[in-house]
Amino acid sequence: MSTELPTRRDILALAWPVVLANVATPLLGLVDTAVIGNTGVVHELGAIALGALLFNFVFWSFGFLRMGTTGFTAQALGAEDQVEVRATLARALLLAVVIGCALVALQWPIGLLAWRIFDASAAVEGAAAHYFAIRIWGAPAALSLFAVMGNLIGSGQTRTLLVLQVLMNGLNIALDLLFAGALGWGVEGIALGTALSEWATLGVGLWVVLRRLARERTDQEPFWPWARVRDRASVVHTLRANADIMLRTFTLLFGFGWFTNQGAAFGDVTLAANHILLQLISFSAFFLDGYAFVAESFVGRALGGKRRQLFDHAVWRTSELALLTALGLALAVLLGGGHAIEALTDLPRVREQARVFLPWSAVYVLLSVAAFQLDGVFIGATATRDMRNAALVSATSFIALGSLLVPRYQNHGLWFAFVGYVVIRALTLLARYPRVRAGVAAA
Repeated sequence: MSTELPTRRDILALAWPVVLANVATPLLGLVDTAVIGNTGVVHELGAIALGALLFNFVFWSFGFLRMGTTGFTAQALGAEDQVEVRATLARALLLAVVIGCALVALQWPIGLLAWRIFDASAAVEGAAAHYFAIRIWGAPAALSLFAVMGNLIGSGQTRTLLVLQVLMNGLNIALDLLFAGALGWGVEGIALGTALSEWATLGVGLWVVLRRLARERTDQEPFWPWARVRDRASVVHTLRANADIMLRTFTLLFGFGWFTNQGAAFGDVTLAANHILLQLISFSAFFLDGYAFVAESFVGRALGGKRRQLFDHAVWRTSELALLTALGLALAVLLGGGHAIEALTDLPRVREQARVFLPWSAVYVLLSVAAFQLDGVFIGATATRDMRNAALVSATSFIALGSLLVPRYQNHGLWFAFVGYVVIRALTLLARYPRVRAGVAAA
């Protein structure tokens, strides 16, 4: 990544691979569903959904391996400290392997707890248990990939990130078709294909990243600087930052869970309508994430290099493009959301209900851009305590606001509180933004 101030073209060049990488992910879920839907039975389809949900929750809980690595890598690059870049990667990989192996070792109690929480039929839970027992062996690779992704984003290597994402999803799809389709292994084949693709992609990702780090290396330190890796202050800082991000993630998950649970109280039709609208919001997030990831990289470099001009310029340019994109996405949801609803469901009552609340999802998409961008800034600055506190404040406010409005305004009150949730998170972060900006000159 150039040390010059980024232009809009530079930012777009870094953002579009992230968008494509994000869009590639749900494609895999569609292929899994199509393979089982055409070769399996009903309970296997439910097992895939249940198993994927469980792994999304478990792996997303350790998303700090990606976010923390991004911030620390970008800061080290800004300070022109290649040794710390490699030390950061080593710490993240070690932590990923330890957590991944712990998940494998604890698979029985994790599965037991999950099947007690989920309210599915015995056939679905039985098939999901087989899926879980096989795919869990990919946990060390999946979590290590988070560390590799963090290094790539922090280094501005978003095109490589796209290549790895396409490789993993493409290989996964091919193995799914082979194991579950051609060989008829069902959910076990889907799980095996996913685990193998994670391990294969990790091997390629490490090869690419380590080759680049070796090529760029100009210091005389060992390639793996173990003295720096074990440095107590750095380890403590890393663990504290990761703990903050983990608590933030759990809080955000709880907020979305509370929204879903409240919607369920209004009946199956409203629950289904809200779910469809959340898919539109999730799709929009793929685009906004691209600018946030670019902001993470530039902000980290600005902090590490003590370059406030780069900080201000990067924040302004990424936010400018993100806001324009959010405006376009909100208009697309508002004007074209009806067609999307028809494509996602053929149930008349669900379609009608979703159209009623469609404007709320458009408002959410537009106003959520501030939270996305500020997340990128704070991740790049590794201001994780502020992120944690903002998540706690906004979740508490969301529940309080929802408890006040839902009894009187029903689902409209819930959506108002949900929009307020993302706005309050942005405002809470914005209140801490001057301190983060001031830290660039003081770093």
